[in-house]
Amino acid sequence: MDLFESSRVTELETLIKKYQASYYNGEAEISDAEFDKLWDELKAIDPKNPVLQKVGADSGNFAKVRHVMPMGSQEKAANPEEFLEWTLKHKYDQYLVEYKLDGASLELQYENGNLVRAVTRGDGEIGDDITANARKMGGVQAAIYVDGVKQDFTGGIRGEVIMTHQVHKEHFSDKANCRNAANGLMKRKDGNGSEYLKLITYDALATSGNAPFNNEEGKIRWLRSAGFETSPLCFCKSPEEVIKYREYVMEQRKTLEYDIDGLVIKEQKIDLDDAFRARPDRQIAFKFSLEEAVSVLREVEWSISGGTYTPVAIFDEVELNGTKVQRASLANPDTMRKLGVQIGSHVVVVKRGEIIPKIMSVVPAKDAVTSPVPFPEKCECCGTKLVDEGSRLFCPNKDCEKRVLHQLLKWQQVVDIRDFGVTLIENLFKDKRLKCISDIYSLSEEELVPYFLKDEAIDKGKESLGAGKVYASIQNHRTMNLSTFLAGFDIEGFGETMAENLINCGFETLEKILSATESQIAACYGFAEITAHTICEGLKEYGEEMRTLVEGGTINLKEVGGGKLAGKSFCFTGELKTMKRQDAEKLVKEAGGSAKSSVTKDLSYLVTNDTESGSSKNVKAQKFGIPIINEEQFLDLIKTTN
Repeated sequence: MDLFESSRVTELETLIKKYQASYYNGEAEISDAEFDKLWDELKAIDPKNPVLQKVGADSGNFAKVRHVMPMGSQEKAANPEEFLEWTLKHKYDQYLVEYKLDGASLELQYENGNLVRAVTRGDGEIGDDITANARKMGGVQAAIYVDGVKQDFTGGIRGEVIMTHQVHKEHFSDKANCRNAANGLMKRKDGNGSEYLKLITYDALATSGNAPFNNEEGKIRWLRSAGFETSPLCFCKSPEEVIKYREYVMEQRKTLEYDIDGLVIKEQKIDLDDAFRARPDRQIAFKFSLEEAVSVLREVEWSISGGTYTPVAIFDEVELNGTKVQRASLANPDTMRKLGVQIGSHVVVVKRGEIIPKIMSVVPAKDAVTSPVPFPEKCECCGTKLVDEGSRLFCPNKDCEKRVLHQLLKWQQVVDIRDFGVTLIENLFKDKRLKCISDIYSLSEEELVPYFLKDEAIDKGKESLGAGKVYASIQNHRTMNLSTFLAGFDIEGFGETMAENLINCGFETLEKILSATESQIAACYGFAEITAHTICEGLKEYGEEMRTLVEGGTINLKEVGGGKLAGKSFCFTGELKTMKRQDAEKLVKEAGGSAKSSVTKDLSYLVTNDTESGSSKNVKAQKFGIPIINEEQFLDLIKTTN
């Protein structure tokens, strides 16, 4: 562990202990999701840290009592991917699923069927004795009876103390939420207010005699027969069914009378060895996240980029990770069909990390009134019938004005002809002077002058500095990498990174790429059949112009593998002091390297002036063992390559 990691671990330990203390004493300072981020970061840096094995401590206002059963923290999954990863090591014939109640844990201790103590969670082994308060709560049985017969049960029953939404609204609306209010009331020395709380149970352990149940389902049935309230129990045959049920509960939880913040998944078998671990492994809390929400799809707009029509979902506004969201990408027609999306569908919207919001799935809803999503049929620009290939809906007309203009703008952006601005390109296109990429390099300085000077100034022989600057900039961008050249043609899904992957697979010349078959491209890393098909179609469409530009000497392609940064990749994050990010990326490309927008396992360097920050990119780079360098070190690296 380096110096930065050690410092960050100390900081995380302090924050987690502080927020645990406030949570367990009814004064939570941050949300569960914010706390989970701190916990996950510490787990990623120092997975064996002792703080991860501890629970918070209660106040010192009550007598201390040892638990009958340990009350440690569960393993948790924040999203379906993490849950599926857990199930790879935990394959059950049947998954038992219960609500994860968002309240305060409490253990009821019984001797011969009589309640003798009620103990809070505390540090997981010892908690506060709040028996007098617990006796006032709904759902707490002073003695255990089943069908009128007193039970000779000695052991512990665990549950969650909750406050209903109705009680919170009528009596404690000044409190931030139901959980905080319940935590505060259950630990009042005078016991006032405990009558507004109730206990919902989910676990039991007999410490002597025979247990009145032999599996987890039997345990819940016995608790119910003894008069205890429990949450619903669902049986799922596969991890995928659990994920679907979670989506259903996310939709239903707004109708529940109390708060839940996820699901608890366990096996049918009672595993006492696992239950007595500080952190049980054979069950998991599958949490809801601030990065997920359920909403109702109201309409689908079609975003047009060049000739491609992309569906965008418009739904009732939800909040994801602190941001209000009302729109999300639906990717393409095939994705919509696979999801089964219709107008009126109840949908799961996600926004994880830096990912743009998207629709993940459709939640079955009995009351949903749905209708098919209408598809555009003709290009709004040229009127050509659109082609639905499944993976994309597009205008097939190569000469469609919208497609041509988009390609010209894409070339300027990718090749980075900075002085050749958008407005000038649009005006030249409008005047029919630009119809293809080749036309850019046939422009003369004289032709550009009218776009910078009025007729009166031209008649007086005034020189146009702007025209000269643009002309020079165009001439200075005749030499480029093969990957830049290919990406500039605006072929769907074929950016510089994909082009570099193809080149690295042995297609290191333009001719080899133009001659490649779909199956050859699909066999390369990072490609698939659909992507290969789209790229091959694009290469066929623009192959003639590509050859004309290169063979005619208009564009000079750099030799693949040239440059001292060849094979090296860089990702820039945060503000640079001496240059803009795009200038830094240009330096990398000129030296034969590549620039990436995100941190991946194969990244060579992460460049940031805040090398010790806890940003997601920094944390991911540390996890993958990627060197993190500052701007000065980056510039030194560039200098040594020249």
